[in-house]
Amino acid sequence: MKTASRYKRSIQGLWMGWERVFEWSTTLRSSYSGNFGICKMFVTKYHGKDIQCEDGTVIQSGDWVGELHLDNHKILHMLQAKGANRVALSVARMARVSLRDICAEMITDPKLSQVKALQGITLLHRGIIHGLGFETHPLERGKFKAFTTSYLRVLLSVFHPSSRERINPHSEKLVPMRLVLSRDSLIDRFSEKQEEYVG
Repeated sequence: MKTASRYKRSIQGLWMGWERVFEWSTTLRSSYSGNFGICKMFVTKYHGKDIQCEDGTVIQSGDWVGELHLDNHKILHMLQAKGANRVALSVARMARVSLRDICAEMITDPKLSQVKALQGITLLHRGIIHGLGFETHPLERGKFKAFTTSYLRVLLSVFHPSSRERINPHSEKLVPMRLVLSRDSLIDRFSEKQEEYVG
């Protein structure tokens, strides 16, 4: 059992090394990058088919978007300290705080004035979008979707406390989705004035 535990920690360590390389390369292709608690945001140009948002915003190829990435290093430490269910609840609460901070930055920083929406790609969309306002959009079929599906399933198996034993039987249900939150929807939901009004 201890051998298996050491093996898993080794795999997690290697994966985190890869994550640092990936983050570095993403920063290079971004016009802006920032840390917001559990979320990291990289501003890049969107490439793909038009995305029609529920509020009427249309995201077209070439538009600037804020790519959201969860801080997996923090999540790994949380998983090592407490159960997966408690971590999921904590991540949801922390994501709300991150979005509030991102909203304030979007409003005040001129470098973010052209950002049309936030987007992220995840397998765990059912647990993340509740109460945060994100819309879900399927990924286009092709190499990108196939690669992203494989990548995220491996990532989940590396970080999940029960590893592949519980994930593999349900892998066909783990389909990545694009989460999208338009700039207007972000401000409507998370700006200080709006939250004061709701409160």
